[in-house]
Amino acid sequence: MSALIIIAAITLFALYLGVRAKRGHDMSLEQWTVGGRSFGTAFVFLLMAGEIYTTFTFLGGSGFAYGKGAPVYYILAYGTLAYILSYWMLPPIWRYAKNHRLVSQPHFFARKYESPALGTLVALVGVAALIPYLVLQLKGLGIIVATASYGAISSTAAVWIGACVVTAYVIVSGVRGSAWNSVVKDLLILAIVLFLGIYLPLHYYGGFSDMFRAIDAARPGFLTFPAKGSSVTWFQSTVLLTALGFFMWPHTFGSIFTAKDERIFRRNAMVLPLYQLILLFVFFVGLAATLKVPGLKGGDIDLSLFRLSLQTFDPWFVGVIGAAGILTALVPGSMILTSASTLLANDVYRGMVSRKASDATVAKLARFLVPVVALVAVGFTLQGGETIVALLLMGYSFVTQLFPAVICSLRPHNRATKQGAFCGILAGVAVVAVTTTMHLSIGQLMPFLPDALKDINIGFLALAVNIIVFAAVSAVTQARPVEQTHASVN
Repeated sequence: MSALIIIAAITLFALYLGVRAKRGHDMSLEQWTVGGRSFGTAFVFLLMAGEIYTTFTFLGGSGFAYGKGAPVYYILAYGTLAYILSYWMLPPIWRYAKNHRLVSQPHFFARKYESPALGTLVALVGVAALIPYLVLQLKGLGIIVATASYGAISSTAAVWIGACVVTAYVIVSGVRGSAWNSVVKDLLILAIVLFLGIYLPLHYYGGFSDMFRAIDAARPGFLTFPAKGSSVTWFQSTVLLTALGFFMWPHTFGSIFTAKDERIFRRNAMVLPLYQLILLFVFFVGLAATLKVPGLKGGDIDLSLFRLSLQTFDPWFVGVIGAAGILTALVPGSMILTSASTLLANDVYRGMVSRKASDATVAKLARFLVPVVALVAVGFTLQGGETIVALLLMGYSFVTQLFPAVICSLRPHNRATKQGAFCGILAGVAVVAVTTTMHLSIGQLMPFLPDALKDINIGFLALAVNIIVFAAVSAVTQARPVEQTHASVN
């Protein structure tokens, strides 16, 4: 009962804080989506750090460590690499967005390439990627509440309650509600993760080195990369692929627009890799559970953190852990809902149906679409399916297809064309869709490759096809120089 009271209190507090964030602000489209471009270093830091500490990290990170061992360290590596890239990549994106008053990622593409059709395509890709990411958050929320409440609230009921809470404060406050809740979330999750990651290895094994020795003795090879499957090749390719796609998520890309100063990104790029090290303590929890909560298989590996916590701590503290976990779902979930609704209203409706629609009309439509997107995500969540890590990697394969067009657009003299960007993204997404639905790997498609290359992340095949098509179509559709055109006429 004590656990349930704590979980309910934090959920209600998140709702209160999210709704209260609207106070003193007229929720125009720009305020609702990008906070009026007024966020300082701390809020931008927390919005971007929200990508680190989600249910994916809280449950998926510990679960992946429990089920896979050494390959889990890809989660630590890709964010660090992405933050290094952000030092150079984000300031020019922010400058362009500020100068052109952009409010979404597709808005950026449409303006850079002077193509509303490209903006619409990017919006559709973004929504296709965001739905599984929102499913991931709701799936994690259901696991957390059902487990931490000792079954008093079912997973299904938890998913519905969480969806209603996040929908309510997103409609009212937009990105400001996400920003304020991210403050509480990060403070609580840091305290919980550090405590669990230190206490559990000490409590059950006597120390970190003793834990690793015990795991190595009981499961030889578990702490090293396997020769096949999640091998070193898989690790390297997955780290690179997810690092390139890190800021391509529509809600993460949109958080760039909230900053009031481009120097914020360079400050954060220096601090966020250090912040990423906290993930090690999440992994330690999963590794500690491997010998103490044996036998979890498939999607149940995501339960490892809570199964170990249930047998270690009193109910009230399990409730605190559950409350922290709930916030890791609600904060990113609210950002995803805001972004998905904005994409559909501002870039699909305005791009395809009514290009003359006013900002006020688009803002109303975006708010109306929030519960619609939430209902779709709830439907997919309740159908069950993949593990949390598998869901996230599928979404990454989609959004990474946007990276080549973004990078080319930042060049002083961009020779890429709107036709090339459109065809490249479309080709890459098509490859992701086919390989994901058919569960194909590089090894299956190219059995002639050396064994070391068969484990390359399948997302790279889609990215390679994207780049080839992008380059070829851009070369064919480039505008011919005026002098050359005149000469050919004469």
